[in-house]
Amino acid sequence: MEQPSCLRKFARYTSLSVLGTLGVSCYILADTFFISRGLGADGLTALNLAIPVYNFIFGAGLMLGMGGATKFSICKSQGDEEKANHIYLNTLYLGGLFSVLFLLPGLFRAEELAVLLGAEGAVLPLTCTYLRWLLLFSPAFIFNNILLCFVRNDGGPQLSMAAMIIGSLSNILLDYLFIFPLGMGIFGAIFATGLSPLISMAAMAPHWRSKGHTLRFLPTKPDPQTALQTMALGFPSLVAQLSSGIVMILFNFLILRLEGNIGVAAYGVIANIALVATGVYTGVAQGVQPLLSSFYGQGDYHQARKVQRYGVVTAVLIAAATELLLFVFASPVTAVFNSEGLAPMQTMAEGGLRLYFLSSVFAAYNTLLSNFFASVELPLPAQLLSILRGFVLIIPMAFLLAASLGMTGVWLACPITEFLAALVGFLLYKRCRCFQAGRAC
Repeated sequence: MEQPSCLRKFARYTSLSVLGTLGVSCYILADTFFISRGLGADGLTALNLAIPVYNFIFGAGLMLGMGGATKFSICKSQGDEEKANHIYLNTLYLGGLFSVLFLLPGLFRAEELAVLLGAEGAVLPLTCTYLRWLLLFSPAFIFNNILLCFVRNDGGPQLSMAAMIIGSLSNILLDYLFIFPLGMGIFGAIFATGLSPLISMAAMAPHWRSKGHTLRFLPTKPDPQTALQTMALGFPSLVAQLSSGIVMILFNFLILRLEGNIGVAAYGVIANIALVATGVYTGVAQGVQPLLSSFYGQGDYHQARKVQRYGVVTAVLIAAATELLLFVFASPVTAVFNSEGLAPMQTMAEGGLRLYFLSSVFAAYNTLLSNFFASVELPLPAQLLSILRGFVLIIPMAFLLAASLGMTGVWLACPITEFLAALVGFLLYKRCRCFQAGRAC
């Protein structure tokens, strides 16, 4: 009876989480689609230049949410609800601090930031508008990610999923309404995106009226040690998003030099489709995290390893299927976002999509492995793997391959990086002999 119970829990948490994160990823894809239709290649280029900042904001919220919820789940499984709520409130304090850090450049430095990211000419005012309002909505993105993670770990995976999907569907509908009937342009796109997390948080309100919830706003002082532990455990989630943003900035820089704005627009299509794929792997990781942390907190390391295996197999199979489908249907997929029918953009996007997504299986494996380490309070290997993927390998690889192979090298930088990181991750996991033997590290 033990195995079916574990498998049922895994299927329930993971399916709900994947549906939710897929919905969140799709609203960025909706921006891409509607902006490409309403504003053409310039709008698509502006969106692609601004999206790295979204990654940073989203990553900060995910770091706090995943890190805090991991500690919360462990304490809750050990029966220490007072400590669990102490962690919850300190995570909210951190959310306020990070919100201020993003609000300030939105208020005072949006144009300078747009220029720094490579915007110029007709693309500059579009990028500036998108960035300014994206940063002003940053508190909503951060607190939405925090609350989604805590509600999921507090026994509300269905509500967490529903809130994510409601927010995402609202964004897609508002995107269409603001860009086309109301003619609000790129401001309409970011306004729809900014309203989405507010709607998502409103959808989670019933959790605090339910009988089974343990999330309470009890008076507690800010605790620097708890804050550091939260950020340490959530750091891999931050690095994953930061690396996506940094890779986009780096690739935009390299592609602008190689192919100009048309090349950046082509990369924008690929990067936004990649966000959806990454959302699925992240969804699997977020789905298994409450189970991993709970089993770990109870001392049931055998079940923790079992859940991890389920997660890796699921994510890798999804990644392999995605890679195959995009290889076969690269032409019609990219044509959807090429509203002006630009032949150079279509050719670059098709070839790039097929090469870039060779990284899918390795990226899925690395995402689940980083999540496993963080979920069982092993932050160092999680951080090492994340930093390797996000900074140490990808940056020199991109410059080296772009210099030697041009655009082909740019597309191959991610697959090669993820492959090398997967090898390192496998060795790190093998060194964790304690979980191999079913006991604590």
